[in-house]
Amino acid sequence: MTQPQLVAGVDCSTQATKVVVCDAGTGEVLREGRAPHPDATQVDPAEWLQAWRTASDGLLDGVQALSVGGQQHGMVLLDEDGATVHPAVLWNDTSSADATAELVTELGGAEAWAEAIGSLPVPSFTVTKLRWVQSAAPEAAARAAAVALPHDWLTHQLAAGRSGIADLTTDRGDASGTGWWSPATNSYRPDLVERAFGRSLQLPRVAGPREVVGETASGAQIAAGTGDNMAAALGLDLQPGDVAVSLGTSGTAFATSTTPTADPSGFVAGFADATGGYLPLVCTLNAARVMSATASLLGMELSELDEAALNSSGSNGLVLLPYLDGERTPDLPHSTGLLYGLTRATMQPATMARAAVEGMLCGLADAVDALRAQGLPVERVLLLGGAARSRAVQALAPALLGAPVVLPEPGEYVALGAARQAAWALSGADTPPTWSVAVGKPESSILTAAEAADIRSRYATVLHGTRPLLTHP
Repeated sequence: MTQPQLVAGVDCSTQATKVVVCDAGTGEVLREGRAPHPDATQVDPAEWLQAWRTASDGLLDGVQALSVGGQQHGMVLLDEDGATVHPAVLWNDTSSADATAELVTELGGAEAWAEAIGSLPVPSFTVTKLRWVQSAAPEAAARAAAVALPHDWLTHQLAAGRSGIADLTTDRGDASGTGWWSPATNSYRPDLVERAFGRSLQLPRVAGPREVVGETASGAQIAAGTGDNMAAALGLDLQPGDVAVSLGTSGTAFATSTTPTADPSGFVAGFADATGGYLPLVCTLNAARVMSATASLLGMELSELDEAALNSSGSNGLVLLPYLDGERTPDLPHSTGLLYGLTRATMQPATMARAAVEGMLCGLADAVDALRAQGLPVERVLLLGGAARSRAVQALAPALLGAPVVLPEPGEYVALGAARQAAWALSGADTPPTWSVAVGKPESSILTAAEAADIRSRYATVLHGTRPLLTHP
């Protein structure tokens, strides 16, 4: 029997590095590993390299190609020798909130930014972190010669024979989240780097979707890599009419498109994807941890909170705005969570559990509606991420999101998408290999359309009425 070609996919995420080794022809996962990252919003990139070594230990025999999917937006500043001059500032670090407001105003407002890069920058975007670091760490900023993203940096470290910054590469998917690359024109906007940083920096070369950008010391080909959301879309093999809703550390809703989008409201980021197309995306800072934090507050295990929310008679007017870590969408970086509608009747564990799940899902329902407003069809929602395993989430999601829901089998879809890209680069074919994605049915829906509309209306009313309180620290 012919031995399968093996490829590896890497997910260098916020919380961990995950590695899968797959059959290049079928996508079957044959080996996998994982190693944690520090729980911080500023991290020494060397931690990612060590996590890669730990996660991949003993997995790579026979691997012929690999690719890295990395957390978007993180800022890695390098000197001329390629050494880091400041801890990497991750996407979920909101220190650049004031810098964001400055940059939006300086360029001429939201519409000017949407026209320039397809997105309105929020504090997650790398361009805002460049402005922030100038005042927060001026000595580090003065030493910086290049700026890279997490996946760029790790790809650079894995490629044999590289040194310095001359051979840095990225891809159009991850580049589209920087704030200085335009999906519509497929080109950098160096003027936006200079506006943010006060001078130019070397930027990674944008490699093609199926390009081989190097080799490891063992001879495995290295594909271009991409951002985590782009890799997940590739791993899920999203089709027209599909919207992926991921409930992990952050919450995301995204879909593929053949045309670029530009939303001046800032809700939809007009990203590129990993195949040459586009990936309109909405991201919230708060998702699965809303449930775990509520469980901790109520003195419950997460499974107990899930059952309580599922079996509750409803939230009875209790509304949770789940902005526990500030919020990216809507753009409320200084906000905190807010619980509205407390009475003796609603101050019950089951009611509060239900309100937590509803609040998290209402934020994602707004995200799905924003994609609809950009003209994207929503015929099916693929629900994934840690919180998608919740029975209460599954039962409430279809009515609140306004579309049928399916559950892709649990898997590391960012790493799988990276592995699929590696298989594509290895094959040299015009299109990625076809890998099947098994899906299952969620729990039966427990909300009517009218009940879901009432929940979303209350959520919107509370957000509108309390927004002045949420805007300032």
